[in-house]
Amino acid sequence: MTDKQQSGELFGIPYDFERPSLGRMLSAYWQPGSGMLVKKPFGIGYTLNLANWRSWLVLGVAAALFYHESGSIGSADGDEGSEDPVEVIVD
Repeated sequence: MTDKQQSGELFGIPYDFERPSLGRMLSAYWQPGSGMLVKKPFGIGYTLNLANWRSWLVLGVAAALFYHESGSIGSADGDEGSEDPVEVIVD
């Protein structure tokens, strides 16, 4: 019986199911010589390289969108605490 391959590529997408060590986890997210996306230390696909300035830009935009969404949920009704009945007139 042969062992299954723990890491490799499938249709150009990397995968790695070897048990990650702490050093490998930390070095996977900080690779100064690499691009914005790097192989994930565990699992399938890519992750952000925090040594690249573009990754910080993506995280900043995502945080701003999340903040904007969470702040605008209560203001969609106008006044968050008003539970007054609404009168609807149908002709």
